[in-house]
Amino acid sequence: MSGTDNAVGSEVSVAGLTAAIHDVPAYPEIPTYLNILGSLHIWEGDGWKQESMSWKTSSYLASNLSGLPEIIFSGPNAQEFLSRLSINNVYKWPVGTSKHLVMLDENGYIANHGLTVRQNEDTFRHFAAMPWPVYKAPSLGLDVDIALRDIFLFQVAGPTSLQVLERLTGKSLRDLQFLGVEQITVPGIESADIELSRIGMAGTLAYELRGPLGHGPAVFDAVYQAGKHFGLKRLGWRTYVVNHTEGGFPQQGCTFLPAAFADPEFVGHPVFGATLPPSQVGSPLPGSIDPWNLSARLRTPFEVNWGWMAKFDHEFIGRAALEAEAADRRRKTVVLRWNKEDVLDVFASQFEPGEEYKHFEFPTTPQSPAGGHADLVTKDGKPVGVSSVAVYSYYYREMLSHSTIDLDLAEIGTEVIVHWGDHGGRIKQIRATVQRFPYLELASNKDFDLSAIPSGVLAR
Repeated sequence: MSGTDNAVGSEVSVAGLTAAIHDVPAYPEIPTYLNILGSLHIWEGDGWKQESMSWKTSSYLASNLSGLPEIIFSGPNAQEFLSRLSINNVYKWPVGTSKHLVMLDENGYIANHGLTVRQNEDTFRHFAAMPWPVYKAPSLGLDVDIALRDIFLFQVAGPTSLQVLERLTGKSLRDLQFLGVEQITVPGIESADIELSRIGMAGTLAYELRGPLGHGPAVFDAVYQAGKHFGLKRLGWRTYVVNHTEGGFPQQGCTFLPAAFADPEFVGHPVFGATLPPSQVGSPLPGSIDPWNLSARLRTPFEVNWGWMAKFDHEFIGRAALEAEAADRRRKTVVLRWNKEDVLDVFASQFEPGEEYKHFEFPTTPQSPAGGHADLVTKDGKPVGVSSVAVYSYYYREMLSHSTIDLDLAEIGTEVIVHWGDHGGRIKQIRATVQRFPYLELASNKDFDLSAIPSGVLAR
């Protein structure tokens, strides 16, 4: 394994700014940066309500997934290595495109997932994910070169995102297909090796920019300046999980925990376990389900609606458990819309004597990242599922959550009860109904009609 490239400038000059915080500029009008994933990130950028509207009416710029190194697998055995780890078929994979790889533990729970690009025949690059493949490498017995690289990873998403990026680069980007990758040049930063990928988690048109971490602040500000004309907002972690909930994208660390956290050797490893969030490892977890019940916070591919990715044409860790579930599926993820009157009762309790109900933070409770949260869901007094983060959608003016629920109750309109509160405390039974999944009613990234979007390139 080669070392990590740590060439990160702590101070840069960006559009008149003289300081940087990790991979983003230290904007004086943004008062709050927070330690997330071991480094400082924007907590609230342009106001959580404006940010929440951005991927429906304009676009956003987010650095929330930066901070985790890119993992590079190379050599003749690299493809076999990823095949042994992933439920996906990694052999029907064109060079220069991306796959969402899903990796399991032996019990069939998702241990790690993340976007991966096939760079060339023998090289693959894995982004914004747990170092699970590095941890498992010795046990697989395959000769694979593994390297780490510190990168920035910025997401630009929403109906004006393409125009923002065309204004940034000064050229048309209409030929970039969903899951495709291409190299771009950012004016003023020509020396940087930057790639653009058409992928995202907002549930609508979205892209990612990736490159050397030291160039992060300059690239971030260049995108921000290019996007002002198109209503671009800087999305912070405070609002980030709203797009996952609306857009139908469960995410480890946010809506569930990776099974890597249930592996004592991984958690106790001096390298891999050292940077894990203490609030999610070895501590009581929030929600009405037993705070020490870690399995209630884990998910299988079928439970998060990713079972279609599983190809049982190769050996991979957790295959036996996943095949057994495929033959007898029990649960799937749905969106729950919470009853307004019951939600208002929670607020009312804050102004009454005695023990109040657990309060809501807007727009998400618990605040991000919140994958350890788990609320009991019942029907006629019987446990039928688990609800994750409570999300206030300012766009819909509704309280929503993702819930893994029994298949026979997953029909739209089914009413269930969410037990809101922390185990051992006062619990509010909140009525909720099963809704469409995903909840966002805009065109998805792969189906977005780019021809309807005006060019963002400035006329000369």
